[in-house]
Amino acid sequence: MLFAGTVLTGCAHTEQSGEKGGKSDRSKKEITVAINSETGSLDPAGSIALTYLAYSVSALDELLTFDENGEIEYRAAQSYEVNEDFTTWTFHLRQDALWSDGTEVTSADFKNTITRALKPESGSGYAVYLFPILNAEKIYKKEADMESLGVELPDDKTIVFHLEKPCVYFLDLLRLPVYTPSCVKYADADNSGWDKDPKRSLSNGPFYLAEYVPNQYFVLEKNERYWKKDAVHLDRITYRFYDDTQSMAAAYETGEVDVATSLPSAVMKLYEGKEDLLVTDQIATRYLYFNLNVKPFDDVRVREAFNLAVNREELCKIVGEDTEPTYNLVAKYMKDKNTGKYFTEEAKQPFEENVERARELLAEAGYPNGKGFPKLTYSYPSLELDSDTAQVIQEQLKKNLNIEIQLNAQELQTNYSMRHAGNFDLCRMNWTADFSDPYTYLSMLLSDSTYNCSGIQDQQYDDLVRKSDSETDPQKRSALMHEAEQLAVGEQFYILPLYAMKSVNLVNPKVRGIRQIPASGALEYRYAEKES
Repeated sequence: MLFAGTVLTGCAHTEQSGEKGGKSDRSKKEITVAINSETGSLDPAGSIALTYLAYSVSALDELLTFDENGEIEYRAAQSYEVNEDFTTWTFHLRQDALWSDGTEVTSADFKNTITRALKPESGSGYAVYLFPILNAEKIYKKEADMESLGVELPDDKTIVFHLEKPCVYFLDLLRLPVYTPSCVKYADADNSGWDKDPKRSLSNGPFYLAEYVPNQYFVLEKNERYWKKDAVHLDRITYRFYDDTQSMAAAYETGEVDVATSLPSAVMKLYEGKEDLLVTDQIATRYLYFNLNVKPFDDVRVREAFNLAVNREELCKIVGEDTEPTYNLVAKYMKDKNTGKYFTEEAKQPFEENVERARELLAEAGYPNGKGFPKLTYSYPSLELDSDTAQVIQEQLKKNLNIEIQLNAQELQTNYSMRHAGNFDLCRMNWTADFSDPYTYLSMLLSDSTYNCSGIQDQQYDDLVRKSDSETDPQKRSALMHEAEQLAVGEQFYILPLYAMKSVNLVNPKVRGIRQIPASGALEYRYAEKES
């Protein structure tokens, strides 16, 4: 398999320094990272997609997070307390936390993101994760005033969250964008452009935004006012946008970038045995959404038939060895923190493939041998893996169910916007965990979830997930979440799971100290360094 426009030889990485404004500064310790096309904003209260996720891990400090050993790593906060029933959480900000312009980071900056995200016009898909806070959901639905929000600021360095009910995984939520600070001084309007303006887009993390050129690149410079600056070894990180993974791999080969992530599986063979190759488990699931408002996907028999007719083993053999079949919504590689085992392996597989049964179900739904089935469209991003996947699914549905599915490849941002608007028949979805708990997946199918693009309205499912929210017994909570997933994936077939993935990455051997974020599996560069 050759990459279009270039042949990768798998030879050692050619050294070439990073760039800013098209020019290199060799006095700087810097790296350049290749990422996918520009999507979404940099506002933690706004419409979040891939670009923000790349930016935030180096530029913004959450209150706290968890390291690879499951231990708390304090960042913007220096300590916290929680009451006995897990309904009141108090966080104390570190006194030496400053924004990149030298002003103090205050509790009001954290509340600023929260209150803006609770305005539906902000476009935040993460607003649902604020709903554990007292009255947050009512405020989002315009059933209560913002003054009733359960976020108390006793002083500039203290923030208290009063919750609706116990939430044992609340600390996990704190790494989400909506719990991240945005400076009150500048972040006063949604979609105003402040987030990509280096003069107004302040950072409280190791790096700050120094330059942003739409559709080309953005540059992060070391924040000399960061409280932990002595642990930061790089002076600059440049993120360059590429339209496809072939271009990313080619850029690495020529030395244009130091790191290229989420590359095609062919790279594994090309760089086999080379120090450049870094393969990691993604805490992610690639699956399809049915639009339940489009006939005949409102019929559970049709949704089940589709699930049973797809041969995932065959699919993975064709699209790449970096994929592995999955039959769950919750990521295959997500671990249960209480047992240390993979969550999906602690319960029975939701369903098994069965082409004969799929044909029977389709006939029962009124489409014997596919007769009379409407020609529907499958929409997906025009990325290599998704394009290959789409073609295999199209062929399998034709072969196994005699159904014609039209393919609609779209630019990534267009596909993202279309999905959120509910303007699709069948669409591709990929979810990488935002935090280390199955709720990050199960919450997306809730009736009121901002990520429920399918029109799912299932009270039984909602009740199970909500009940697991406040359950403090780990075993009982796990059982409730397994029951909810079985209902959604193995009985109602609201989604069509496809595969789990490994992330194929290329890293310049001179770059050291890259860490993997436990919650998502993504790479983090905040404490990386580069040998001269």
